[in-house]
Amino acid sequence: MYKPKAGLPTREQILDFIATSDVPAGKREIAKGFGLSAQDKIGLKALLKDMADEGLIDSAPGRAFHKMGGIPKVTVLRIADVDDGGNVWAVPERWEAEGVPPPRLRVRERKRGALGVGERILARTEEAGNGWIAHPMKVLAPASEQVLGVLREEAGRLWLTGVDKRERREFAVADAGGAAPGDLVLAELAGKPPKIAARVVSKLGDPFAARSFSLIAIHKLGIPDVFSQETLDEAERVSQLPLGEGREDLRDLPIVAIDPEDARDHDDAVWAEADDDPANAGGWKAIVAIADVSFYVRPKSEVDREARRRGNSVYFPDRVVPMLPEILSAEVCSLKEGADRAALACHLRIGKDGSLKSWRFTRAVVRIAANLAYEEAQAIIDASAPPVDGRGDMLAVLQPLWACWHALAKARDARAPLDLDLPERRVVLDEKGRIMSVSPRERLDAHRLIEDYMIAANVAAAKALEAKKAPVMYRIHEPPSREKLMALKEYLETFDVPFALGQVVRPATFNHIIERIGDADFRPQVMEQILRTQTQAYYAPGNHGHFGLSLGSYAHFTSPIRRYADLLVHRSLVSAYGLGDGGLPADDAANMESVGEIISRLERRAMEAERDTTDRYVAAFLSERVGQVMDVRITGVTNFGFFATVEGIGGDGLMPVRDLGGEYFRFDEGARTLTGEHSGDVFAQGQTLELRLAEANPVSGALRFEMPEGKGAAPPMRGGRKPVREIKRRGRPANIRHQGKRR
Repeated sequence: MYKPKAGLPTREQILDFIATSDVPAGKREIAKGFGLSAQDKIGLKALLKDMADEGLIDSAPGRAFHKMGGIPKVTVLRIADVDDGGNVWAVPERWEAEGVPPPRLRVRERKRGALGVGERILARTEEAGNGWIAHPMKVLAPASEQVLGVLREEAGRLWLTGVDKRERREFAVADAGGAAPGDLVLAELAGKPPKIAARVVSKLGDPFAARSFSLIAIHKLGIPDVFSQETLDEAERVSQLPLGEGREDLRDLPIVAIDPEDARDHDDAVWAEADDDPANAGGWKAIVAIADVSFYVRPKSEVDREARRRGNSVYFPDRVVPMLPEILSAEVCSLKEGADRAALACHLRIGKDGSLKSWRFTRAVVRIAANLAYEEAQAIIDASAPPVDGRGDMLAVLQPLWACWHALAKARDARAPLDLDLPERRVVLDEKGRIMSVSPRERLDAHRLIEDYMIAANVAAAKALEAKKAPVMYRIHEPPSREKLMALKEYLETFDVPFALGQVVRPATFNHIIERIGDADFRPQVMEQILRTQTQAYYAPGNHGHFGLSLGSYAHFTSPIRRYADLLVHRSLVSAYGLGDGGLPADDAANMESVGEIISRLERRAMEAERDTTDRYVAAFLSERVGQVMDVRITGVTNFGFFATVEGIGGDGLMPVRDLGGEYFRFDEGARTLTGEHSGDVFAQGQTLELRLAEANPVSGALRFEMPEGKGAAPPMRGGRKPVREIKRRGRPANIRHQGKRR
């Protein structure tokens, strides 16, 4: 305890008092600690101001002081990171020390896993050694809500319209921050309903510019899209590493990479030939060569920390936000034609029935014979045309790959994985980023070939690590829950399709449902409903199998350039097989559970960003067709209307029930139908009908439909109106025709 002294304390005494005080030290506590008189308090105020001006101290919220570059005794912190060991790290929410980076405090949680990145806490802080410790006092409400939106002007006043299609509100703008009507902005909301105002904190530009649709998703979901200079410098350094000694030389083998035409990176390449071992008569030898990212991205490096923070690459029609800096993802690690590349090679022996007989893993150097697009490889096989742009006899390279694949396909058919033939939309842009077309991506045998080789390598990686008793980051897909199966049963009953709940459910169970339906016009929506019944796949070190693929052991091994989970599997293989540097550290092995949770969450974020961006591109493409009548298919029915998607293009839009006509429409939740009380008109999930596109908002990705003859007009009946009981008896809504099967 400080003894009162006559006169003002020295600067050093004040700094010492602030550092050792058990409570936040404001002017009152300092004056009391030194026993100052009322007259001395006036001088103390001036002294503290001088010390602040000299950069010796700073004031915290509540007017408590701390050393400049230090931290208040009690302050608000934001959780910045949860490391591999489960340690939680926080930074001060307010930090104004120029030229001094904010310190990271290790948070001592009462309950492990209670705090997540981005949360705010009020904490008591203490200096410990060369670092800081934070003791949480309470979790605080989130900081002021941020909204990504577009400014519009009305009657001389600015309003903010959110880009999220689920956001129905508009907000008065209190501070435009230099932004103008039509600008895409990031704004903070303040106040309470009904007086919520927006303050623009960042101007992002033109929301209708070619590259803004992906930018919206990046900002909305907080996807890191800029690498620090330190990370880029390290990536540049490691890209110069020589391939090293001891690699298996596979450069003489005509290994080929087959990818989408618009692929930004090339993780994998394949090769196969007939096996000359009598013990595997009629079988095959195959190599799946995967970019050896673990050689360049070492644990705990700057590049590794950033890759783990991102979790995966995010792919948009106009850009990719890569997990790794471009010098690695698109250059040194990417398996490019004619270039020597470091690879982790999975050597497979495949039986004539497609079974995996054996496998081994080596670090290798490869020289890719060709980078082929799926369409290009398929054309060579279909036309039996040997030469391709001077690359040699590609037919001779691809024929054994296809023959081996036919064996793998036999094994796939035998295990009967879930077979849902649902389309993937492809957005094609011109060189200026303008939309040329939106259409389903064609599904070729070349796609299935690469999928089956990758699945075989992923299975081999999981089983190899199991045999070595090494850590595995499994890709897990659990069977559907009983609740979802019951919902599916109720749905199928509306089509008179039986589904017994008492059976052991396997992927083949769902395949048999699709087979029974055959080419019925409601086949696509049943497949989509089966897809909704499935659980979400995730990453974890405890094996629960992969239900959809009908596999007992499965790990992701084939895409380490774009998925952190695959990089972990590579590191575990490097350690287990003694393949040199870049193996799995002990602390990573001990914390696979928490890492799996993090990268699973980041994967879901990437999927949402990609889906939302595609919706925005689709809306932009359709915005030029507003007012046109088009074929749509109902994808969801609610009590306030139904959602529909444009056939062959996609994009979800709302048809409000209030615009269906003057009569009352009854909603059946089990059957997912809206039925007109007097007309008997039925709107059900899966129906195809004609609607007019009333609105297409590229910024939110939302569409809105109306009846062809205007608001409230009756739909054109194809085949006549049928009562509900007859519709159910025939197994589908009969008063509106269906389109053909979607791939």
